[in-house]
Formats: sequence, C-alpha cells, structure tokens
Amino acid sequence: MAPQREWFEKDYYAVLGLKKGATEKEITRAYRKLAKQHHPDANPGNKEAEEKFKDISAAYDVLSDAAKRKEYDEVRDMVASGARNPFGGAGAGGFGGPGGGGFGDDIRFETGDIGGLGDLLGNIFGRAGRRQTNRQPGAGPRRGGDLEAEVHLSFDDAVRGATIAVQLTGAAPCHTCGGSGAAPGTVPQTCPQCNGAGTLAVDQGPFSFSQICPRCGGSGRVVDKPCPTCGGGGAETRTREVKVRIPVGVADGQRVRVKGKGTAGSNGGPPGDLYVTVHVAPHALFGRKGNDLTLRVPVTFAEAALGAEVKVPTLDGSVTVKIPPGTAPGKTLRVRGRGMPRAAGGAGDLLVTLDVVVPRTLSDEQRQAVEALAATESANPRAHLGV
Repeated sequence: MAPQREWFEKDYYAVLGLKKGATEKEITRAYRKLAKQHHPDANPGNKEAEEKFKDISAAYDVLSDAAKRKEYDEVRDMVASGARNPFGGAGAGGFGGPGGGGFGDDIRFETGDIGGLGDLLGNIFGRAGRRQTNRQPGAGPRRGGDLEAEVHLSFDDAVRGATIAVQLTGAAPCHTCGGSGAAPGTVPQTCPQCNGAGTLAVDQGPFSFSQICPRCGGSGRVVDKPCPTCGGGGAETRTREVKVRIPVGVADGQRVRVKGKGTAGSNGGPPGDLYVTVHVAPHALFGRKGNDLTLRVPVTFAEAALGAEVKVPTLDGSVTVKIPPGTAPGKTLRVRGRGMPRAAGGAGDLLVTLDVVVPRTLSDEQRQAVEALAATESANPRAHLGV
C-alpha cells in the first residue's frame, strides 16, 4: 500500500491518545472508547464529532494493521528526520528539488485522492532502481463499524439465560437489497472501466500516476439497477430491533458479541458487529465469585460447638450441609456443583460461610448453663498473647 497524504500530516497515535509503541490491545481499547464517544449516531448534527470520528477510524485502520502500521511508522520517522513532504510540507534536503539529489527519470507516483509515493519512498528506504508496478487499491468493499449497547438483567435471568430485544437507530444494511445496493433480482457487476481494480493508470511522460476510477468511484463495481430503497448505497438509516441471546451464567459487565449486527458496510462490504454489555442486578441472598456463589448462614453456638446438620438454600431448592463439631466462626463450607451455571455446561460451587450467632440476652436457665460451661474450661485461649 502506498502512503497517503494524511500519513505525513496527522499523528495517528495522538488521534487515539496513545504513544508510538502502543500494543494492539491498547489501540483497540482506545479506538472503541473514542468511537463510541464521537459516533455520528451519538452526536446527530455535530459536524465536529463527525470529523473526529473519521480521524479516529482512519487512525485505527492504519494502526490496527501490522503492515500498514510499519509503513506509517517509517514515513513518520522520515518526516521527523527533516525530509520534505512531497504533498506540500517542507523539510531539510527535499525529495529531488534543489539540494535533494534527485531520483532519476523513471519515477512512479501512486495516488489515491491526491497522490502517494510508491517508488519515491522506495528510493528513500533503499529500494531504488526498480519501477513500481503495484497499484493503490481503490475504495473497495469496506466493513461496517461496530456498535455498542447495554442491557440490564435480573439475577434470575442471568442464571437461566435470556433473549433480550435491543433497539438500535442508525445505518443498517438495506432491508430490500441486503446491503448489495442492487435492485432485487440483480447483482453488482465488475466495473468495466477499471476491471474491478478501483483505480486507473495515467501516464505522464516519465511519470505514471494512478487515480480513482471515475466510473465506479474506486469501489471496483457498478450497480446498473440501483435498489429503490437505498439508491444503491446498500445502507439505510432506521430503527431496528436486534434479538440478543444472553448465555446462561452471564457475569455482570460481560460483553456479548452479536456478529453482523453493527452498521452497514459500504460498497458491498460486510456489516460490523454489535457488542452488548450486560449489567446483572444483585441477588437478595447470594453473592458471586466467578462461577461460585457465596452465602452467609447464621448458626447457634451450640450448633458450632457440637456440630449439626442445617438446610441452606440454593438456586434450585435446598441442600443439607454438615457442620463439624468445634467449627469456628467464619468457616466456609463448599457445596460442589450448586453455584452459577456455565454456558459450556456444569456449574460452579456454593460457598457457605458460617456466622456464629451470640445471643444478646440470656434466660436464667441459659445463663446457668453457660456459667457451668465456663467453670469447666481450664485452657486460656489468650495465653499466646503473653498478658
């Protein structure tokens, strides 16, 4: 891919609020956050937000592609060293002007909307002596953008799983043509002028330029009979309802991906995806740690001291747990397979923490019993404190 004019003029790392050397995860995280903030659907009529969204998308398109990012970094390093921007910027030395040394007569410029560099950059990076033959790809099919949505579930729905209807307003694949842009019963054809390349070569003496094909606008295809609903664009703005299947055992904050339910692609490209963030309401009794459920159960002093069998609730009925004699307050018992169901099958465990209840008031009979117990205790539980 030949470098574009914007590569010289825009710092894509700064656009995403990152520094050079950012990881793929950092790039994706920054893009999703900024895209959601500046998306046209969230800022109707705001031209500034629309332009910002375009810059964010362009930055992500380059930095998320390892090959494009490598070329972009090379170009930016070259600019930082003082070389001239052939699209109008200035720097020390230039690209073949006075003091630049020149590059000979056999130079090919690869151009998109205005121009690219092809062999020119090839010479700079030590690839001189050969004529560039690859062409700048045109504006072919492009994947649509991803969308974000949020849903709120009860704890019980998270346990069982649910199907939730999400309302979305924005660009969507045309319901008549399915996004192809062609009228029903027809399909887009390969552009006869550029043979699907999206660009045309124009020779100017020693120079050879490529430009966007005027027939197809760079898409590489033409629609002879445009769809009457979308006019050939393949997309329409509408409110649509998307059914989202929430898996069993979904956790609070988990994101569910719905493939192909994002914004419509362009020039016959596929639609983006929908990412749904799930918020789960807390349960009145149970807490949660991953796939395990937690439960605090009060027991009497006698039950903890002598041991007992007590019933505890679960998501599906009740179970009996055995309390060993001499159980200390705060001890946790594990009931296997009675926790949160997993989407892949099975379930986590139920973790039962015992709280020993100390009565605030005692009857005369109870007091006498406790005093009798105290009179029989000879060991000092605080002996290790040395006081």
